[in-house]
Amino acid sequence: MPEFVPAPAMIPVPGGKIIEEYVGNASSGDDHISIAQMLAPAGWDEPAQQPEFDEYTVVLEGAIDVEHDDGVTHVRAGQAVITRAGERVRYTTKDGARYIAVCMPAFHGNLVHRDDDDEYDRPPEE
Repeated sequence: MPEFVPAPAMIPVPGGKIIEEYVGNASSGDDHISIAQMLAPAGWDEPAQQPEFDEYTVVLEGAIDVEHDDGVTHVRAGQAVITRAGERVRYTTKDGARYIAVCMPAFHGNLVHRDDDDEYDRPPEE
């Protein structure tokens, strides 16, 4: 039987970004994939990370910058970026963005490995 998701789990994060997880550890108990809409305000950034999951990001509005070992990839509305498990990346936005992030395996605070910010690396609330 199909599993209906009536509303996303709202995951609070520092910096004013809003995470609306529709599928994943926090919302549906899935640990193999997470699907979330991200709403990042202008000037938002987060610490660099080296996650244990692949992340597929589709920008719907605005733009994000993905800093990595080879430079910066600027991703605008209508474009996507894929980061692979083990890559060191940092996400930022100058003017704000709305985007969809799909993580495999599912996002979990214990798998993201962000630099110098214990505030981010907590497991999702049960």
